[in-house]
Amino acid sequence: MKGFARLALAGLLAMAAGGIARADDALKAKIGVLRLSSSAPVFIAQDKGYFREAGLDIELKFFDAAQPIAVATTSGDVDFGITAFTAGLYNLAGKGTLKVIGGMSREKAGYPLIGYFASNAAYAAGLKTPKDLAGKRIAVTQVGSSFHYSLGLLADKYGFKLADVKIMPLQSLSNAAAALKGETVDAALLPISTARALVDSGGAKLLGWVGDETPWQLGAVFASPKTLANKALVTKLLGALVRADREYHDVILASVKGGKAEINDKTKPLLEIIAKYTNLPVEQVVGNCAYIDPDGKLDVKNVDNQIAWLQEQGFVDKGFAADAIIAKEYVKAD
Repeated sequence: MKGFARLALAGLLAMAAGGIARADDALKAKIGVLRLSSSAPVFIAQDKGYFREAGLDIELKFFDAAQPIAVATTSGDVDFGITAFTAGLYNLAGKGTLKVIGGMSREKAGYPLIGYFASNAAYAAGLKTPKDLAGKRIAVTQVGSSFHYSLGLLADKYGFKLADVKIMPLQSLSNAAAALKGETVDAALLPISTARALVDSGGAKLLGWVGDETPWQLGAVFASPKTLANKALVTKLLGALVRADREYHDVILASVKGGKAEINDKTKPLLEIIAKYTNLPVEQVVGNCAYIDPDGKLDVKNVDNQIAWLQEQGFVDKGFAADAIIAKEYVKAD
């Protein structure tokens, strides 16, 4: 028996050593991301161990606006960026310093994510619907951001000039929310996760949803050429993300009714993961579940439209289109 025990102990030690070796062999990478539900599959893949099971050791690095993530990816501060498209991202990609490798969040009707919000004073003065934003002072994070593009789409839809809107680039979501509450702007485009407490406390009014007004491909996964040179790393990361995309889609998005996900035995574990990373209670997470394609597909045609619009506005350098910034060996086009 003693001999058997020694053999068993030796076997356990060998297994433990093998586990340590495998952990040491994991490919390390940093992902730049926002604490928003639009990145839900990232949080699921991290928390449920999908990255780890794919042979990755992932560190999440959090930012307060999308554009700095593109800059950090180019500089090497992070290996991958997962966030919304911005003019800054496109300009970097147009110079060859970034490539899009997959899709992430989309603005889609029925899935509340980014809203148009009015200050109480502006609302009382007649700002009641998104089409009333013409001529108003509107807070966004940055010029050329996804919020700016959403306003451009809205202007095109309702026939007013974007030039007549006073864009207030306040650099972060928290600054934009504070300006809305302090009524130094008439309106703001914000994720509902950022604006919820303000609206619930009576500090601002919801006018409508970007996804209901102008659906579009909001977010993507991107990387620098240096990161792309490590094909094993990229393939493993995308595989883990698609696994999480599918689970998020089939469990949470499948339960969405009237813009809210159900809380039940199937959805609650995933909702709790999203709540953990977004610093929100589950009861708030259910009302801002961004739509994400279950296969991680990218609406390439819309990306082309975004680039053309931003080039026309002078926010993005001319001379390139979507096909120049997409890593075709990885992107699944929709």
